[in-house]
Amino acid sequence: MKAVLPAVVLTVFLPGGEAATSTGQPPNLVVMVSDNQPWWAMGCAGNRIISTPHLDQLAREGVRFRNAFVTTPICAASRASLLTGLYRRKHGFTFGTPPFAAKLAAGSYPAQLHQGGYRTALIGKLGLETNGRLMIEAEESSLAAMFDHFDQFEHWGRSGPRGYFVRGKDGTRRHLTEVTGDKAVAFLENCRPKEPFCLTLCFNAPHAQDDDPQQYFWPTRFDHLYEEATIPPPRNAEPAFFAAQPGFIRNSLGRERWRWRFDTPSKYQAMMKGIYRMVSGVDHVVGRVRSVLQDRGLHQNTILVFTSDNGMFFGERGLSDCWLLYEECLRVPLLFYDPRGDGGVVREEMVLNLDLAPTLLALAGVDREQKHPVDGRSVIPLLRGEKRDGWREDFLCEHLFEHGKIPRSEGVRTRRWKYIRYIDQVPVREELYDLQADPTERVNLAGEGQHADRLRELRERCESLIGASG
Repeated sequence: MKAVLPAVVLTVFLPGGEAATSTGQPPNLVVMVSDNQPWWAMGCAGNRIISTPHLDQLAREGVRFRNAFVTTPICAASRASLLTGLYRRKHGFTFGTPPFAAKLAAGSYPAQLHQGGYRTALIGKLGLETNGRLMIEAEESSLAAMFDHFDQFEHWGRSGPRGYFVRGKDGTRRHLTEVTGDKAVAFLENCRPKEPFCLTLCFNAPHAQDDDPQQYFWPTRFDHLYEEATIPPPRNAEPAFFAAQPGFIRNSLGRERWRWRFDTPSKYQAMMKGIYRMVSGVDHVVGRVRSVLQDRGLHQNTILVFTSDNGMFFGERGLSDCWLLYEECLRVPLLFYDPRGDGGVVREEMVLNLDLAPTLLALAGVDREQKHPVDGRSVIPLLRGEKRDGWREDFLCEHLFEHGKIPRSEGVRTRRWKYIRYIDQVPVREELYDLQADPTERVNLAGEGQHADRLRELRERCESLIGASG
C-alpha cells in the first residue's frame, strides 16, 4: 500500500515546505468541522449502528487518525485553537473573555492562506461568539483578513442554535445542515479551477438545541433511520459509580444536562437516535461536497479534512456535554483525504487540533510568518506514511473557563497515562488513570502508594508543559 502524499510521483515537497502538484497548482482545501461529535460516531471508527457512508469512504480513501484530540473541550476555545494552532492559555479566548485578538486573527490559517493567494471562505458556525455576538477585535478588518467569503449562521444563541429548521424565502422549511450544504455547494460551483481556495465548512450538528425538550433535531429525510436500533448503554453510568464521584462533579452543569437528555432508558434511546440522525445529516452533506467537486473537475486537486470541535459525554459517568478532561470529551474524529495518494491508512500517533493550522499551511506551501509561531506541528510526515519515532508522547490538556458549575482543570495525556487536577478545589483534587489497563478511566490511582512516582512525574510534566505553553 502506498503512503498518502507520495513524494515522487505527484507531489514534490520543496525545502521551504511548499507542496507543488503535478499540475503546478497548489491544492484546494476543504476543512469540515462538526459540533460535539465524538470520535466513535462514524462507521469507520467501529460503530456498527450509525450510517456514515461518505465519512467511511473518506477513511477508506485517505488517512484516519485513531488518536486525535482537542486540548480544550469547549467549542469557543477549541475553535480558536483550530484556527491558530495555539493552546487556550496562549490565545486566551473562550466564553466570557475579551474578544479574539486581531493579532490572533492575522496569524490564523485562513488569514495566512489569504495572504498567500488563496480564496478563503467560512460557511456555518465560526464559534467565536459570546451570547450570540461575534467576539473578534477589530471585527470588520479581522474578518476581511481571514475570509473573502464569510457566511456565518445567523441563528446562533447563548447556548446553541435558536432553531434547526430554517424557513426560506419560498416558504419551505429546511434543516440547517441542509441549508449549510446548499451554501457550500453554491460556493464551490463558483470556484475557478486555477484559483486555489480554502473552504472552512462548520456544521452546528450534532449540537443540541438546549432550549427545547427534544434537544436533537435532524433533517426529515432521516426520520426512518435507527427506528429498530437499540443503542448500547453508556459506560461508567451506573448510579454507584456516579455516587462515588466528588461533589463538584455530582452537582455540576454536566449532571443537570444529563437530566435533560439521559435520565431514563427511553429518553436515552430517543436522544441517541436523534444524535445519530444528525450525524448522518452531516455525512450526507460531505457526500454532496464530494459530488460537486467531482462535477466541477476539482476533485483531483482538493484535499478534504473532517474533524469536530470536541467530544462529549452521552451519559458516560452520569454526565452530559463536554468540558472535562476525560477521553469522551477530548477525543475527536479526524480524517484527511488527499487525492494524490492511496488511502485506507490508520495512524496511531497522538495528533491535536493544534496541528491543523500548520498542516494546512504546509500543504498549501505557505510559509508561516515568524511572528505567528504555533504550538502544533504539521502532520504531513504521518500522511506520507513515515515512521515517526520522535512524534509527541504526551500533550497538555486544559479547561480554564470560569463557570460556577463547571470545574476548571488541567492535566497531561500520554500514550498510556492520564493525569488530571481540578485546580479550584481545596485541596487540589488529582486523578491518575492507566489507560492501557483502564481505558474508560474508572479507577483513580492517584491515592495509591505504588503509583506515587508516576503521579509525581506527571505532576512535574504538567508544570513543564504549562510553562512551555504560557
